[in-house]
Amino acid sequence: MRRWKIALGAAVAVGAVSVASVHLLNPGYLGGGTAGAAPAPAAFVMPVPVVNVVKKTLPIYLDYAARVESIRSITLQARVPGYLQEQTAADGSDVKQGDLLYRIAPEDYQAALDQAKAQVQRDAATLDYAKSNLGRGTDLAKAGYLDKDSFDQRTSNLRTAQAALAVDQAAVRTAELNLGYAEIKAPFPGRIGRNQASVGALVSVAGTVLNTLVQLDPIYVTFNPSETDLVQIEQAKANGPIAVDVLLPGETQPSQKGELTFIDNTIDHSTGTITARATIGNAKFTLLPGQYVRVRLHVKEQPNTLMVPQVALGSSQLGKYLYVIGKGNTVDQKLVSLGPTDGDLISVTSGISETDQVITGNLQKIGPGMPVSPLPQPKPAS
Repeated sequence: MRRWKIALGAAVAVGAVSVASVHLLNPGYLGGGTAGAAPAPAAFVMPVPVVNVVKKTLPIYLDYAARVESIRSITLQARVPGYLQEQTAADGSDVKQGDLLYRIAPEDYQAALDQAKAQVQRDAATLDYAKSNLGRGTDLAKAGYLDKDSFDQRTSNLRTAQAALAVDQAAVRTAELNLGYAEIKAPFPGRIGRNQASVGALVSVAGTVLNTLVQLDPIYVTFNPSETDLVQIEQAKANGPIAVDVLLPGETQPSQKGELTFIDNTIDHSTGTITARATIGNAKFTLLPGQYVRVRLHVKEQPNTLMVPQVALGSSQLGKYLYVIGKGNTVDQKLVSLGPTDGDLISVTSGISETDQVITGNLQKIGPGMPVSPLPQPKPAS
């Protein structure tokens, strides 16, 4: 009897669970009626910035590492010996042509000049006497009162006095030069370096280095184009002067400009390059000899070039590509071939058309065929 009651209770419990399950699976039961199905949410469309392709005339440059060299660089040395009396230009100062840089004690050379001038005065007096004596001798010889030997002696004395005076005058010029050499002046405008002889030191002729002087404006920039580039350079040179831009380390825009002025006559067989040189105006002394810079040679103009922002480029195993807006505002992937850059833009030689709209943002969140919402952006700087 007890077993029958237990079995009946279990059956009633199972039935209750089944009825509850039916009620939970029927949403209309809880609401007192039948409800309609909820609408599915709209698919998300990625917004992307787009720009138009830029069409422009692109300047073509050849780019090289280069080194700055001075047009003129000399060692300052004394042309006469003596004690260094004064340094009139401070180390590292910029000087003009003719500026006084150093002075050697001039007393000895002034004394030599005074002596040479006195010698001139003495021999000039001797010459005047010889002229007068020869004049009197001429009259006496005509009257028969002076023999020929005495007359020839007077003529010889005149010539000797003339020669002595010429020697004295040359000695005066030499003494003036030596006195002038006691002042060491700048032979050209430039900048002097660090002093290498103390004031009071005894300097010798062409033996004691006083300082160095380098010309800074204009200045040379030397570089080494390859023999392949030399063909383009010669073609550009045939059309006129080649403009050269100089970029200092860290610069993206040139700060100095000049012109190609020299190409060597021999190619280095070990490197396959040739030495070339540009002359650059350097009025602000921005460039210094020995400095490393980059140079760009403007060799030609390339018209009707298609340009896109460099940030729009993607890369895959197949090469460089761009995402553009395709039919129905979907993403279209185009493989492209690239050319020279110009600032933030890069030229595309094949793969796109002028009418394409190039996607420039959210590139990692989209893929070919994906629907997108184009957001036009300002035209890229050209």
